[in-house]
Amino acid sequence: MLDHKIEVSGRARQMLTAHVRFLAEVDVKAVDKVRTEVITGIRSLKSMPERCPFLVGDFIPPNKYHKLVIENWYLVLYQIRNQTVYVEYIIDCRQDYSWLLR
Repeated sequence: MLDHKIEVSGRARQMLTAHVRFLAEVDVKAVDKVRTEVITGIRSLKSMPERCPFLVGDFIPPNKYHKLVIENWYLVLYQIRNQTVYVEYIIDCRQDYSWLLR
């Protein structure tokens, strides 16, 4: 089986940067660990990105976004089209993300 290509949107990159900046204010030692875990998780989508379930919500189109949970704190939402994984959002689950489900 061929590996999938990974495309990370500018919005997702900005979200990760914001999470890392916030974490740096709280625990500088954790920054590299979190960044590495998120990047490793995203890279793991190269093979079998279908392994992650779809995000389900009242206002989310069915079967649109897959969700990858990283270390119980981060939620990566992505779509798969052809052989490419498109990472759209990287959400800190400790923050309010109800805006996404409306």
